Amino acid sequence: MVREDLRNIAIIAHVDHGKTTLVDQMLKQGGTFRENQVVEDRVMDSGDLERERGITILAKNTSIHYNGVKINIIDTPGHADFSGEVERVLKMVSGVLILVDAAEGPMPQTRFVTQKALEMGHKLIIVINKIDRPDARVKEVIDEVLELLMDLNASDEQLESPFVFCSGRDGTSSLNENEPGADLMPLFDMILNQFPPLEMDETAPLQLLVSSIDYNDYVGRIGIGRIERGVLKQGQEVIVCNYNNDKLRLKGKIVNLYEIEGLERVACDVAQAGDIVCFSGLEKINIGDTICQTDCVEPAPFVKISEPTVEMIFSVNDSPFAGKEGKFVTTRHLRERLYRELLRDVSLRVEDTDSADSYRVSGRGEMHLSILIETMRREGYEFQVSSPKVLFKEFDGEMYEPVERLIVDVPETGTGAVFEKMGQRKGELLHMSAMGSRMRLEFLVPERGLFGYKSEFLTDTKGEGVMSSVFFEYQPYKGEIQRRLTGSLVAFETGEAVTYGLFNAQGRGALFIGAGTPVYEGMVIGVSAKEGDINVNVCKTKHLTNTRSSSSDDALRLIPPKKLSLEESLEFIGDDELLEVTPLTIRIRKRILDGELRAKARAKAKAGL
Repeated sequence: MVREDLRNIAIIAHVDHGKTTLVDQMLKQGGTFRENQVVEDRVMDSGDLERERGITILAKNTSIHYNGVKINIIDTPGHADFSGEVERVLKMVSGVLILVDAAEGPMPQTRFVTQKALEMGHKLIIVINKIDRPDARVKEVIDEVLELLMDLNASDEQLESPFVFCSGRDGTSSLNENEPGADLMPLFDMILNQFPPLEMDETAPLQLLVSSIDYNDYVGRIGIGRIERGVLKQGQEVIVCNYNNDKLRLKGKIVNLYEIEGLERVACDVAQAGDIVCFSGLEKINIGDTICQTDCVEPAPFVKISEPTVEMIFSVNDSPFAGKEGKFVTTRHLRERLYRELLRDVSLRVEDTDSADSYRVSGRGEMHLSILIETMRREGYEFQVSSPKVLFKEFDGEMYEPVERLIVDVPETGTGAVFEKMGQRKGELLHMSAMGSRMRLEFLVPERGLFGYKSEFLTDTKGEGVMSSVFFEYQPYKGEIQRRLTGSLVAFETGEAVTYGLFNAQGRGALFIGAGTPVYEGMVIGVSAKEGDINVNVCKTKHLTNTRSSSSDDALRLIPPKKLSLEESLEFIGDDELLEVTPLTIRIRKRILDGELRAKARAKAKAGL
């Protein structure tokens, strides 16, 4: 059977190249919304964190109808840390729109996701987006895309992929880079012409590969996937199996069956081969499982997800302020939440450690793990995390470490500072090119060399630089990299920070807290201007005499504190520090809170004991 009435496509690109904005316009022009309907921007970014940060974190499904054909669209994340989302959903589609910014051109994530699409043999449409930008350089970007495809060993057919020129914000597309176009109909026509109808066997035994998992309080776990062959019916008895686990054979029943229409899930009785469907009733379903008929159990192979490269230790909060702000604070709560995240995120790893209240969590990068931390704290969890560390591997007795491909766009005046910092971080220059008044530099740099670099980079380039990176490969260990050149200002006693104590402390470095903030011994309250930690007493008050009054404190002027975000805190913390995370507060603390014990531990470490 040939499904002339169906196309399944994914949109992949680097972060901020305009995928979600283009999908907005495709939905509007595909008839999903009424003409007078008020629709918020980036409607596919439904999560609070996604809307706040302006990035897509989870791949999402939608659909439009055009000329009697249903086009299932998957909007994917653009940030490299969430590329596991892209890898797994590519199994559901037969064609890919590769979106490239008309000014920036192909970036690290563009290379990564394009490589995955080429490996699966998908047909491509290259969409040059934002052609209305004043700094657009369409012809150069076309050449860069073709060079990228040749570099990734694309087939002759893939090298001849058509180009479409769009403005996602205005909702226009054209087949000619010199003509702006009036609507997205040329893009829709190209999708129908370039991506052939699906050839599916409707009479064969049922086979459905689960590529995504959702959860609903009323119906429980919801599996999402494409029917590879056969027909799926509501109420049907099925077997759950897995290609990598021969022992998995679970019998169950499809209780609810849905198809995706626009932004809604619509209940249906029957779905055919090729359809992307959602179903409930199978509580133990996981990503990568296959749904089969009871009389023909044949698991389908699932794409191999790239391994994590960064790990952090999540543990129960044991600071003096533990349990005051969180709703879920125990080991049981923490363990249950982390292992529940594994059911949805295929690129995450969680392992138990020697300690009963600590867990080793591995992910694709700092952003990947920071989004998990932020999500958990918003749900009411209270815990503490260690500084991020890269995962080393050993080959033939030699230590290897993950290396990132880093691309930076900076003004010409900012290149010197970038070269200096990359030299300190063992970066290796691959390519350097001019883009008008700006320079594009491409480096291979150890992933641990990028920890804490983003804030430095923005300072060095006066906020005008743009940097992005993606995992390249494991390479031999590059040697020692000094992560931090400054120490911490550490609270000397427990109490409440007062103006007098803070005024005396601010001469030692930049403070993170203001007057009235509760502190405890061992809590980091600022960054020292010098190497090495300094203990400061921010709770110290001025002794009152008959010639001094407390009102004279009003004359003391405090420099406004530097409030660190979650990402900045993760970049800052050292190996002997922890980040205390609660729903209301983020605090940095020393692992050993007692100052004397900390000094003894440092002395032992120096002596090599």
